[in-house]
Amino acid sequence: MKPRTQALVLLLLALLAACADQSKESEQSTENSERITENQANTPQSPVSNLQSPSTIWQPAPGTSWQWQLTGDIDTGLDVVMYDIDLFDAPPAVIEELKGDGRIVICYFSAGSYEEWREDAADFPEEALGETLDGWPDERWLDIRHRAALEPIMAQRLDTAVQKGCDGVEPDNVTAYANDSGFDISEADQIAYNIWLAEAAHARGLSIGLKNALDLVDVLEPHFDWALNEECYQYDECAALRPFTQAGKAVFGVEYEGDPAEFCPVMNELGYDWLFKRLDLDAWRIACQDEP
Repeated sequence: MKPRTQALVLLLLALLAACADQSKESEQSTENSERITENQANTPQSPVSNLQSPSTIWQPAPGTSWQWQLTGDIDTGLDVVMYDIDLFDAPPAVIEELKGDGRIVICYFSAGSYEEWREDAADFPEEALGETLDGWPDERWLDIRHRAALEPIMAQRLDTAVQKGCDGVEPDNVTAYANDSGFDISEADQIAYNIWLAEAAHARGLSIGLKNALDLVDVLEPHFDWALNEECYQYDECAALRPFTQAGKAVFGVEYEGDPAEFCPVMNELGYDWLFKRLDLDAWRIACQDEP
């Protein structure tokens, strides 16, 4: 065979081999794509995958009006931006009505105590139940170090909040470390648990507020969208909440005792959104924003 002819034959054989390799790679790619698609179809999807984007999470600014009602028939007629109501007890129709009126709905639940009357009470293991809460004999502190047992329960509560149409949550009793819980819970344990709650809420597109926990504000403020406090004026602790307003986040709160004419000017000056309420948190309220 002449050298020129031999070179052409070798070139042709090389081209044919390259085409065969590309065809094989294409078949493998198609097979892999089909396998991935099939696996995705057969893999149970997390409820979080269908929830709102974290970019839509509600983060209120100081000056946001609100109502906090956990007992009695919800008075839906107030001209406020946000309602904070009970996750379990608020009728779905009320949540639907409030959202239909353009209100933000925050749903309350206890993240740090066992409440024997809740529908998921049987899910809590006995070893995670501690001392009763001071003033609340039907509640017991939870051992928040018992994360393997508690996280699925709290995650389900967050999923329930999404399913019911809540825009955010108010997890209560997140200060076990500072109370007589019956467990050796450290400040680090509490911080870790509270951050987990915030991350789990945000993963579901839910806004979340830090309840009380004044000693932890500096650490936890970046993880929470707003704060809610009880009686900081009475105990002269309100300055601890300033990191939230300095970050442009609302601070909500209540006083149960005292004179609104005395504490409202102070709260308004601080930029906090304060109410005067009865301890049972029924519909009655005096809003400091409405006071001269």
